Amino acid sequence: MKQNIPLTKPFFDDSDLNSIKEVLNSGWVSSKGPKSKEMEELVQSTLGVEHVIPVANCTAALHLGLIAYDIGPGDEVLVSDYTFPATGHVVLHCGAKPVFVDVDMRTYNMDIDDLKSKITDKTKAIIPVHAFGQPADMNAIMEIAGEKDIRVIEDAACALGSMIDGKYAGTIGDIGCFSLHARKLITTGEGGFIVTNDDTSAHKMRSWSDFGSAYRISSGVAIFVDPGFNYKLSDLSSALFISQFNKLDMILEERRKVASNYIEMLGEVEYILPPYVDSRTIPNFQSFVGIVAPNIDRDHVIRILKQQGIGSQIGTYCSFIQPVYEYKGPRCDNSFALYQRSLSLPIYYDMKFMDIIRVVDTLKYALKNSRRNLV
Repeated sequence: MKQNIPLTKPFFDDSDLNSIKEVLNSGWVSSKGPKSKEMEELVQSTLGVEHVIPVANCTAALHLGLIAYDIGPGDEVLVSDYTFPATGHVVLHCGAKPVFVDVDMRTYNMDIDDLKSKITDKTKAIIPVHAFGQPADMNAIMEIAGEKDIRVIEDAACALGSMIDGKYAGTIGDIGCFSLHARKLITTGEGGFIVTNDDTSAHKMRSWSDFGSAYRISSGVAIFVDPGFNYKLSDLSSALFISQFNKLDMILEERRKVASNYIEMLGEVEYILPPYVDSRTIPNFQSFVGIVAPNIDRDHVIRILKQQGIGSQIGTYCSFIQPVYEYKGPRCDNSFALYQRSLSLPIYYDMKFMDIIRVVDTLKYALKNSRRNLV
């Protein structure tokens, strides 16, 4: 049997192991230790932001972002529809209403015209998602938000290192939320962090992430001012983050090479479109997601690839159809089409050129054997 090619895999080396050993030997493995502070300073200096708050995951980050601006019952939050459901879930957690915005079929990101059409007097925030590391049109989104005094919370879970118009994704809105999940470019297994230049929201999110605590300057003893959560990231995870983050540029370079090879090869393959890259952006290719033709049974393609030892998956989810939301708003037809036709192919740091060739050759076979008649 041919060797498996996974959909993704994290990259670890001796520096990661040593970073963990250092923390274990120090005895400080919980949160708010020296490694947590070092992590914050590293992200601050690299991304050029004022505040960094390490948290347990990106869902926690998004939840805190909404709490920072007092989003609650009676409020509406415009959410990119084509996303993992965590993005919409956090709106429900706040008691607010998610209003799903359709996406552009090329970029998989929030459609600006549909965004404009769904703003009401109840709209208090916009959550654009940088789908698979391709930055959303933040200039347009920020212009619209500025005119209406609406907060922008970027779901940059997949976008660490991605850029648009020379700016890092996640640093353009009022708040940016990042993930360190195992499928991301760098990982701590689970984890995430928040960035912002807003002093007030930073103070509030830091407090709410730590049981709603504040500290008396004279004694260092905590008082509890809000019913917060335990959303903190451990020093152990922070140490691993630092080691991983120091390899980010190297990982970005290699993933972009893999993506470039894919795009060139898939340009000659029938029945699939490789991902579109906006000329204003430098995506990180957290995932490599193409779109199969309407007459292709995408799920059958996934099954064939799996039989041949090649990992693949759908792109992500269409939100408005999920039962949890009981959504009564307009359909998001592009998002639904992408949900049915998107295909995520293997991509990871040390993927070999011959592996890419094998994936593409097997994909050609799978596509040709997954055609169906359209009614």
